[in-house]
Amino acid sequence: MRSKRLLLQLIGISISVGLSSSMSVSAQSVSAKLVITPIAKDFYVYTTYNSYKGTRFPANGLYVVTSKGVLIIDTPWDTTQFQVLLDSIAIKHQQKAVIVLSTHFHEDRTGGLSFYRAAGIDTYTSVSTDRISTIKKFPRAQYLFARDTSFVLGAVTMQTFYPGAGHTTDNLVCWFPAQKILYGGCLIKSTVDQTLGNTSDGDLKAYASAVRKVKRKFTHPKIVIPGHQDWRDNKSIEHTLQMAIAAGKGL
Repeated sequence: MRSKRLLLQLIGISISVGLSSSMSVSAQSVSAKLVITPIAKDFYVYTTYNSYKGTRFPANGLYVVTSKGVLIIDTPWDTTQFQVLLDSIAIKHQQKAVIVLSTHFHEDRTGGLSFYRAAGIDTYTSVSTDRISTIKKFPRAQYLFARDTSFVLGAVTMQTFYPGAGHTTDNLVCWFPAQKILYGGCLIKSTVDQTLGNTSDGDLKAYASAVRKVKRKFTHPKIVIPGHQDWRDNKSIEHTLQMAIAAGKGL
């Protein structure tokens, strides 16, 4: 274990090992390019970084370890971490990634799709995401789904849900019913966020409606993971809804 920990430190990875302190990346090394944080049994938030408005800004993804391989939601924002994430999973879990799913077309979600597809990993997006990615010449997935879809890998079931336009016109959320974990992606904002962020590709008029649909459909989630920033406070859906209502009124 010691040699593995040293290797991870050398390649710029920070791994939080205690669930009691696992809900935040704020205490992790500020120099780490990849931070992996356990949030529940077999569930890990991974965080990478890039520049946003001139500052180093975190982007959250999720991976789930199953008996049939690892499911990754969204790809690293930092392009240098595509392979590092796979290596980290192999070292930590002795497993290979078998599915990568991106929740909308922005580069902090789809940037690694071509890389992972070339590595032989099954990659997925919605038809809507693929349509936009094609127009913008962004990386595209190998497999597409046209409606809300369930993925079953080992004993883990994940459901995708399209609530309507918000952050982007194609934003999805992912729900794990057995664990009551909601991956909100960039539709859902952290409670530390004071604005809805980049909505240039979204719809402020429809944003509140989309969040309401998520809130109604997935009641009492145990953990809600936003696309960026901290997830310790489980009130991020309501926080996002109130910001979306205010933004809609301002139009």
